[in-house]
Amino acid sequence: MFISSQNSPPCFKDFTLVMPAVAVGNVGQLSVDLIVSTLNMSRVGYIHTDCLIPMTGNNPYATSKENAEELHTPAEVYMATDLKLAVLQIRAPIIQSKSKKFRQLLVSWIKSSGFSRTVVLSSSQAYQRDDQQMQGTPLRYLVTPSLLKESADALKELSWREMERVAAYPGLTDTNTEPRLYVPGGGITKGLYTDSCTEDIPLAVLLLFCSEGDNIPDAFTLVNHLNDWLHLLDDPSQKPNKWKIPTSWNLLFGSGIPPALF
Repeated sequence: MFISSQNSPPCFKDFTLVMPAVAVGNVGQLSVDLIVSTLNMSRVGYIHTDCLIPMTGNNPYATSKENAEELHTPAEVYMATDLKLAVLQIRAPIIQSKSKKFRQLLVSWIKSSGFSRTVVLSSSQAYQRDDQQMQGTPLRYLVTPSLLKESADALKELSWREMERVAAYPGLTDTNTEPRLYVPGGGITKGLYTDSCTEDIPLAVLLLFCSEGDNIPDAFTLVNHLNDWLHLLDDPSQKPNKWKIPTSWNLLFGSGIPPALF
């Protein structure tokens, strides 16, 4: 359930919601970090659930010593009223046995909040692509029928590539088998997309084929891809880069090597 950190609960009606899927390389989460940090979004609440591994930490978007020691939780909601934009940042893995319950919680909250559209930022294992997915850009999208009615022209103008369906049994030529949607390493991406189709929720998935490692460049690629559609920044490709890297990225790969080792 959503718990507001303000005296009066925020109104999300007709807002766009952007959220990550906990997926390979954490590309979606890193992209959301860039959005929250750059737009200086305000924290307005959090999602209270037992579906995520419980954890807490200091403010990942600290700008001064005064706010650096604020405690933050695994699933928090941020807001930029002037852009009619809300962001859900998920910082902890989903407990595997509670994946379906978490998807149901998200679907219920999205519907009750009245978001005009939801965009899920995700990723998928590059090494598990099939031949047709090896060609061209590593970026793909999925869109529910409900959102396609509203955004068909915009998506056509962007010339994005839709996520291809692949053979259920690669290598076999059984014509009776329908191609399937397959997002290896994508966490709840496929399930949330399928649930949203069933519940008639206007939702899009933007994903990137990648591998585990230093996924900061992948995050910039994905967030720039999103910006081509939502226009959060005028021209993020201009130099110097307009996306603001949060302070928490200084420890993205842990702290430095202890001098005592040498």
